[in-house]
Amino acid sequence: MTFEDLGLSPALLSAIADAGYEKPTPIQEGAIPVALTGRDVLGIAQTGTGKTASFTLPMIERLSRGRARARMPRSLVLAPTRELAAQVADNVKLYAKNHKLNMALLIGGVSFEPQKKILDQGADILIATPGRLLDHFERGGLLLTGVDILVIDEADRMLDMGFIPDIERILKLLPPRRQTLFFSATMPSEIKHLVDTFLRDPERVEVTRPAQTAETITQYILRVSDNQARTKREALRAAINRDGVKNGIIFCNRKRDVDIVARSLQRHGFSAAPIHGDLDQSQRTKTLAEFKSGELRLLVASDVAARGLDIPAVSHVFNVDIPRNADDYVHRIGRTGRAGHKGEAVTLVSSEDSKALAKVVKLIGKEPEELKLSEDTQAAPAQDAAPQTEQSEDKPKSRRRSRSRNKAEAESPAAEPAKAEAASESVSETEAAPRKGRSSRNERSQRQDKKERPDRHERDLSPVGFGDHVPEFLLRPAL
Repeated sequence: MTFEDLGLSPALLSAIADAGYEKPTPIQEGAIPVALTGRDVLGIAQTGTGKTASFTLPMIERLSRGRARARMPRSLVLAPTRELAAQVADNVKLYAKNHKLNMALLIGGVSFEPQKKILDQGADILIATPGRLLDHFERGGLLLTGVDILVIDEADRMLDMGFIPDIERILKLLPPRRQTLFFSATMPSEIKHLVDTFLRDPERVEVTRPAQTAETITQYILRVSDNQARTKREALRAAINRDGVKNGIIFCNRKRDVDIVARSLQRHGFSAAPIHGDLDQSQRTKTLAEFKSGELRLLVASDVAARGLDIPAVSHVFNVDIPRNADDYVHRIGRTGRAGHKGEAVTLVSSEDSKALAKVVKLIGKEPEELKLSEDTQAAPAQDAAPQTEQSEDKPKSRRRSRSRNKAEAESPAAEPAKAEAASESVSETEAAPRKGRSSRNERSQRQDKKERPDRHERDLSPVGFGDHVPEFLLRPAL
């Protein structure tokens, strides 16, 4: 089957051809013809199966006739994350280039005013995350009574993120006579309840779950001696230092571990940055842009933040933790080996991970190869930085400087990232709060030292504690 067989207009077919696509995927073959008739669609498909085009193409086709009114969008696409919403917007721009359709993207972390201005002009297609959509609605800048087409993307991820109450509220604000295109990778009971309540006799289009990972991906497990965070970080650095690691996405199960791993890599001279839901949208957008351009080598991510990311040239994926859900393993390593490129996936495994590993092996039908690292690789410095920044806290220093001089350098603004990493290596998050009593004793001790030696080695007599300057990372509440 070709795109011409799906019933799309010449304007859309031209845009599809310009994008380089020749044949529709199975989810597109099943969903597009049904969606063009105006009937509700229930699509069961994983990320990476082409489902974004399966709802954007028929939506553009149906909206090609008519005109939007101020603050009354004609269609609404709901996505769970900012990145996924932005990716849908990119697809709409790609396919609708031959149509005169206005689009608005409502996501958090950016100013309300530009978004409000577009809504006031009239948006044919509104793409939004649930929270920001409700913010605009509650401020009176948006009416949902004119929505003819509703798309809910990644519904199961909405459930994981706690958005289902918001989704139910939004659905009740929409006109009952509308078309709903509903997509989810899985169908837990809460999602089935949504479908039964808000969809009208939907056509179910299901694509076989890609339990088998792509043949372009070579999978490894790297066994570590224990499940300690420090041990895993050492093993991760050794795996990255191998030949052929051009760039990579590093996955952690928890957001706080994302920050710690990114900070550790930076401390050891690697070009790395974190991305997760607690970061400002401007920072997340900047980080993604730098990674796509090659300016940033390593992206440390949570599952939610990386959901739906489409970055073709990722050479490696590293799993610091085995994901809690075996399906997420397939999704994670699917970030590499895309668009015909070869890729590698390395998962760190301790003896405590045996059950989680068994679930992954059962799902993909084979056990990944075991990766063996040479001693030279484990000892190699980071390849991204000058030698003077590559010193690891896990190796003894070649010479010992005075303790007070080290403290003085640690207090400088340029040294704060290094100090943050040192603290994260030795103190748990629950203990990383400012200790006022200790600082006071240190200050008194320092003042006494100055009285005894007022003119000698003044540079070396900085406070042992933090004094009046407490680094910002210690003022943040523990997660």
